[in-house]
Amino acid sequence: MTDGDGGPNAFSQAAWARNAAAYETIRTMPFNAELAAGTLPKATFRHYIVQDAHYLIGFGRALSLAAAKAPDPDGIVQFSRAAQDAIVVERALHGGFFRDYGIGPEAFAGTPLTPACHHYISYLVATAYAEPFEVLCAALLPCFWIYKAVGDDIFARATPDNQYRAWIDTYAGEDFADAVAGMIAATDRAANSASPALQARMHDAFTQATRLEWLFWDSAYRDASWPL
Repeated sequence: MTDGDGGPNAFSQAAWARNAAAYETIRTMPFNAELAAGTLPKATFRHYIVQDAHYLIGFGRALSLAAAKAPDPDGIVQFSRAAQDAIVVERALHGGFFRDYGIGPEAFAGTPLTPACHHYISYLVATAYAEPFEVLCAALLPCFWIYKAVGDDIFARATPDNQYRAWIDTYAGEDFADAVAGMIAATDRAANSASPALQARMHDAFTQATRLEWLFWDSAYRDASWPL
């Protein structure tokens, strides 16, 4: 479906098509290729999982602000639940890896956010405060959708004894699939009543968040930190 189709899924399909090359770069980047093969160094995954846990706190804040901006009760419930899942459900996944790697609460709290993590959180929270609901939906969507697509891709080629199986199964699972479908539908509903100018801002937000998805994984792979 093209940008001008005007169907119920016009925005999401157009946004994905516009960023298809970026997704392919993400799908095949070294972090995800090695995660699928089970060869990603534990130190690299440890660095990633700590930053991801920090990110989910900020992501939950942005989802909570989306709930506050939602135009109807169903939207308030949807985004409130998504914020809860970001903090509670996915934290359980991180908690398992934290135990395996001996990461306690003090070590987690004492680990500073990397530039990539800080940038992504700051972008989402700033968008949540400064932009309308429609743009915020578009900024939040790539985190859902790209993780689902990457999870499905890795699930299809990962070996059963992959050391990162818990991560793979979470993002390829049915519960997460339902959350992603709900987020796509909410974003499309918001876009369907938006003006062309507002839809353009939504596309910009979707693309920016997609770039930040790549940056987050790339930063984790390179163990990137503040230069000063």
